[in-house]
Amino acid sequence: MNYNKELRKIEDIYTKISPFEFKNELINIAKKEFNENNRPLLDAGRGNPNWTAATPRQAFFTFGQFAVLETQRVWQENDLAGMPNKYGIYNRFKEFSEQNINAPGMDLLINIIEYGIKKGFDPDSYVYELTDGIIGDNYPSPDRMLTHIESIVHDYLVKEMCSGDMSDNNFDIFAVEGATAAMCYIFDSLKANELLCKGDKIAIMTPVFTPYLEIPNLPRYTLDIVQVRATESNDKGIPSWRVSESELEKLKDNSIKALFIVNPGNPSSVELTAKCKNDLIKIINEDNPNLIIISDDVYGTFVPNFRSLMADLPYNTIGVYSFSKYFGVTGYRLGTIALHKDNVIDKLIKELPHDKKELIKSRYENLCTDYENIPFIDRIVADSRQVALNHTAGLSTPQQVQMAFFCAFALLDKDDNYKNLTIDICHRRKQLLFDGLDLKLKDDPYSAYYYVEFNILEWVEKSFGAEFANYLSKNYSLVYILYHLARDYSVVLLPGSGFDDSEWSVRVSLANLDDYEYYKIGRIMHNLITDILSSYKEIEKLKETVLQ
Repeated sequence: MNYNKELRKIEDIYTKISPFEFKNELINIAKKEFNENNRPLLDAGRGNPNWTAATPRQAFFTFGQFAVLETQRVWQENDLAGMPNKYGIYNRFKEFSEQNINAPGMDLLINIIEYGIKKGFDPDSYVYELTDGIIGDNYPSPDRMLTHIESIVHDYLVKEMCSGDMSDNNFDIFAVEGATAAMCYIFDSLKANELLCKGDKIAIMTPVFTPYLEIPNLPRYTLDIVQVRATESNDKGIPSWRVSESELEKLKDNSIKALFIVNPGNPSSVELTAKCKNDLIKIINEDNPNLIIISDDVYGTFVPNFRSLMADLPYNTIGVYSFSKYFGVTGYRLGTIALHKDNVIDKLIKELPHDKKELIKSRYENLCTDYENIPFIDRIVADSRQVALNHTAGLSTPQQVQMAFFCAFALLDKDDNYKNLTIDICHRRKQLLFDGLDLKLKDDPYSAYYYVEFNILEWVEKSFGAEFANYLSKNYSLVYILYHLARDYSVVLLPGSGFDDSEWSVRVSLANLDDYEYYKIGRIMHNLITDILSSYKEIEKLKETVLQ
């Protein structure tokens, strides 16, 4: 394709599609050059990590062998087998573990089983739940989540999302297909329960993960959005991604019914500061006590001693978490919704006027005789399947077992060795990127380091001067930069504008490429800008010659 024609095509679709779809267009361009010139594709727009948690997977697959043997012990006819039997299953597992002590992941597997027993689980009931779950031939019972697994996941969320604070940790958990699915379910249930109606006002902390901007604008919702913006940079031009007190004050408006946030942010990768959380707590207590907070905390595990709002504001907050990034399981689709047993949503449902209660009566009256007292977390379960088939909701039982194994693995890792490895990877890659950009990296204790979001114009002004930055903004565009990175270097980045960030911002994922490639990306970006700078200097020199 002709260069100018291809660039015009990219410019034309830039503002019309999501940044993720736009990224795919850039990938197609980069792949073409990759195939023709044997050049590596450097896709730093993708958020999937290039690491996986190996040991809990080994434990999972080894336990799967035990589970199959249990089915065959009950009944076997050629390729057919029976269903696991609960009685004596713990002792049979002990025999299996002793006979297969060198099997991959066996040490962890034994510790996972013992962890549950030390918690007070009945040994046979616990091992049977895991065995029956991994075989996957039973509808889940109970509907929302398998009992022992929920307890282990609960412990994990308290450890990772509440900095291990066990003082008030009475949460109900619903296992779902990742954080985005969780958000969709929550939106649907808030609407189904007349807590969010068309035209209602909600707040979103921005910049934010694109789907969370798109969902409220869908015809079925059409909500009025108030943006609570994180400041893009401090007075020195260095990105800070802090939410100012003046922005938070927007939430004093008690017509705002819900606040949606990603914490730490996406694309900013920065968590809310202690001051920000304290200011928010004050606003909830004094001005807007009925505010519903939905917090997506998927990147919280990359910040030491992270505390979600589900820990600091448990009465008001629905906690959303995904295992995708931390354990490298984006394809598994493992996520959770956590809601404190004492919460503002259940209170608001009980306070609904009679006419609204009648509207939602038909939705839940087929589930049980005491439908009015169904808690919101269980209404989400029902709404996720739209009809009275709660037992088909949420994650498959094998997925739940794998989730439990990941959680137990992290809980048993008392020294946080795995956590520190993932944190070190992200820190190391950001340093390499900044080295390539010829920028000094300052440590930020609130940063997850999973992404880098920065403004190219601010970088250019700081590194090459205000005059050149002004020239760049007037004569070029971010699309031009992204296009040339893809075409000439096979580098793919995401535009920040799709996250409701500034026009010249880009997001670089630090998760999915080898370490040295981040230095390479930084150097490529630096060289692209210096090439434009050289042209600029030639033009300025020519102007001077003409004037003389």
